[in-house]
Amino acid sequence: MTAILADDNYGMLTEPATLTLQRLLPGPIERVWAYLTDGELRRQWLAAGAMEEQVGAPVEFVWRNDELTDPPGARPEGMDTEHRMTCEVTAIAPPHSLSISWGSTGGVTFRLEERGDDVLLTIVHKRIEDLTVRLNVSAGWHAHVDVLEARLRGTTPAPHWDNWLQLRADYTERFAN
Repeated sequence: MTAILADDNYGMLTEPATLTLQRLLPGPIERVWAYLTDGELRRQWLAAGAMEEQVGAPVEFVWRNDELTDPPGARPEGMDTEHRMTCEVTAIAPPHSLSISWGSTGGVTFRLEERGDDVLLTIVHKRIEDLTVRLNVSAGWHAHVDVLEARLRGTTPAPHWDNWLQLRADYTERFAN
C-alpha cells in the first residue's frame, strides 16, 4: 500500500473485486472521524444522512453530487441529481474503524491511522464484481476523497463531475484489462 502514497492517489485492486484506496489527510484523527460519521460534515464530501455510532444502526445516505463543488462540472448522462441508499453499520471502533453494508456489494470499511499530524485514511470496498460498477465506484471514491481532502486542507476542490469523468477514464485504463 505504500506505493499508492508514494506514486499517486489512485486506488488499487487488492483482490479481484476489492478496491483499496488510501489518502494521507491533515489531522487530527477526531476531525477526520467526524467527516465520516457526522451527516452534515459527510454531506460536504460524500453524502448526507444521520448515523448512530453503533453496530446495527441504519444509515440512509443521500447523494447530491451537484452540491459538492461550485461549479459542479457537467453531470454525466444517466446520473441523477439525487441518489439514496440505506445501509447499516456493521462494525465500529471510534475513531479508528467504521464498516458499513453497501448495496449489493460486500460493504465498505474506513480505517483511520494517525501518522504524526496527519491521518492515513484507508477505504476498502469489497465484492464489486461487475466491471462497470467497479469503474464507477473507483472513480467515485477517488473523486469524493479528493473533495474531502480539499475540505480538510481548506482549499477549493475541482469540479466534482469533471474530476469523476477523468478518473473514470483513468480507472478504465487501470482496471479494464
